[in-house]
Amino acid sequence: MWTYEKHLQYPVNITKTNAQLAKVILTQFGGPDGELAASHRYLSQRYSMSNRKVAGVLTDIGTEEMAHFEMICAIVHQLTKDLTPEQIKEQGFADYYVDHTLALWPQAAAGIPFNACEFQSKGDPITDLTEDLAAEQKARTTYDNILRLVKDPEVCEPIRFLRQRELVHFQRFGEALRLIQDDLNKKNFYAYNPEFDKNCCK
Repeated sequence: MWTYEKHLQYPVNITKTNAQLAKVILTQFGGPDGELAASHRYLSQRYSMSNRKVAGVLTDIGTEEMAHFEMICAIVHQLTKDLTPEQIKEQGFADYYVDHTLALWPQAAAGIPFNACEFQSKGDPITDLTEDLAAEQKARTTYDNILRLVKDPEVCEPIRFLRQRELVHFQRFGEALRLIQDDLNKKNFYAYNPEFDKNCCK
């Protein structure tokens, strides 16, 4: 159960439309390293996470990622709001417009639809947390790429905020992985994997 606060985690106030930028930024909604995939990844992984503190980290970060795709949607909406048909064509947004008008739909910048196969929930704590560390770095790189293309300060400021949160999440997942490794050292591998026969590898 969540309590929903009806404001964005960081304000988005964009006054100039730009469909070309919207098409690029949309990838952080539904692209392979976007916020939608991140929220689903972490909120799914928490159920099989052996350490309850680490499960709490996954819940916290997974919830925050939902706030982040809300911010991305707000950015894309404000960049495309009230576009004329001429602007849509001139700014390379016609293909998207034909399928979705100006509604928000999760896809990558190249137009590939969101696919749950882009993230993993494996049930092994080290495997999942290692994926999570990589996911945060891939998202950070994507935000770096966006910032190289975007010059409008109204767009850059919320993107910089989102990039900074990826760094914080990376640090928290690093701490979580160390907790799991400490647990494994104390309790041994088989405490986490009782399905394995202790004698199988002798």
